[in-house]
Amino acid sequence: MTTLVTEKDGCGDANLSANAKSPEDVKAFIKKNNLKIVDLKFNDLPGLWQHTSFPAEDFFKDNVWKEGLGFDGSSIRGFKKIQESDMVLMPDPTTAVIDPICEVPTLSIICDIYDPITREPYSRDPRYIAKKAEEYLKKTKLGDQSYWGPEAEFFIFDSIRFDQGENFGYYYIDSKEGDWNTGKDENPNLGYKCRYKEGYFPVPPHDTLMDIRSEMMLLLRQVGVPIECHHHEVATAGQCEVDIRYSPLVKMADQLLMYKYVVKNVARRHNKTVTFMPKPIFSDNGSGMHVHSSIWKEDKNTFYDSKGYALISENCKYYIGGILKHAAAILAFAAPTTNSYKRLVPGYEAPVNLVYSARNRSAAIRIPMYSSAPSSKRIEFRCPDPSCNPYLVFPAILLAGLDGIINKIDPGPAIDRNIYELDEKEKVNIKTVPGSLSESLDALEKDHEFLLQGDVFTKDVIDTWIDYKRSVDIAQVQLRPHPHEFYLYFDV
Repeated sequence: MTTLVTEKDGCGDANLSANAKSPEDVKAFIKKNNLKIVDLKFNDLPGLWQHTSFPAEDFFKDNVWKEGLGFDGSSIRGFKKIQESDMVLMPDPTTAVIDPICEVPTLSIICDIYDPITREPYSRDPRYIAKKAEEYLKKTKLGDQSYWGPEAEFFIFDSIRFDQGENFGYYYIDSKEGDWNTGKDENPNLGYKCRYKEGYFPVPPHDTLMDIRSEMMLLLRQVGVPIECHHHEVATAGQCEVDIRYSPLVKMADQLLMYKYVVKNVARRHNKTVTFMPKPIFSDNGSGMHVHSSIWKEDKNTFYDSKGYALISENCKYYIGGILKHAAAILAFAAPTTNSYKRLVPGYEAPVNLVYSARNRSAAIRIPMYSSAPSSKRIEFRCPDPSCNPYLVFPAILLAGLDGIINKIDPGPAIDRNIYELDEKEKVNIKTVPGSLSESLDALEKDHEFLLQGDVFTKDVIDTWIDYKRSVDIAQVQLRPHPHEFYLYFDV
């Protein structure tokens, strides 16, 4: 760990951010803090950070800020083929921060990706797609800024084992908090296990992870990720949430990748492991990533209307209409794994119904009612999960919402009742989310014109995403026997 949490501003925040605006600021920050390594991070297409490191003393010898630094794009998921593998990383000085995990004093910088021949941004760079989405919003003149607030849930486990071979396949998860361990001889077993679906907000000793989450929160605040709070979540076995305060689109995507990086590494420091997999535990709640968003123009929230339903404006209703219309296609990015659709089933607080409502958590889109302040008015799209790539998901949601505003797509009346309790006649006209990744990809294949607006997504990006997900995710899972199939079919 680079630094310990130290007292500053009365809340334990020691600022590790360079607050740089230029390469010269970065150079001065490196010298001031005696940093030894510069670590360049970038995002692959599915959504994981990749990195490469350089001696800090050599980093400014070559003209890296204009020429960039080369890497092999053919070895990165969703990027170039082997015959066109050369790519260039261009560091963004505004993202410079002391790496909060590395023991050797290290500066972390997020990069954009360029083609070395054309010197143009690479169309499949997820961060470039997010930047284009911000620019497209301005071109529509519907707003000059959008704000985003994802709630990325995750599990902290004590152990995870999984393997698959020609003649076997299994996974085994364990957690000291797991309800399945009530009868385990732990020398001694002290009880206080979280019962299934009863893990929301318990105090210690049921919540054994409070100090770990506090460490995560304080470390994230040090690197400039504005964490508001943390708590235990609904599921047994260490389901948690650490909430990020809203930020503009690209900045929030940057922060969410740092969030995952810190959360995983702090857990590892405590000999535990974190997963953002949507549904790792059978018969209990999965992990979602409810995404809050709003559009602002000239410092005013365009989603607020003091006389509207739930205090939302007509534009906000149309924004909702666009998201609901294109939800199936959005989920190809927002629920991007085969496992995602084991979460999106009724009965686990999962938002499977494509309707909107104030306060109602059984709806796909909720309008939070915690405050009546104009600045707080936003919508919450509840279908995404934290396995997604935020650089792709936030633009997809924004473009769908803008399509709704531009074309005045009416979402219909709000449904404020518990949808799970409606009778069959009432449910018949309520659309639901796709039941599988395959269905979502089919929907994206048919419905993607809204994503091409402003050249935010390109046809190449969409085709690459569909091909990758069908060949890597769907095909490989379909080929392998499932353990429960032996229970169902071995004796046929």
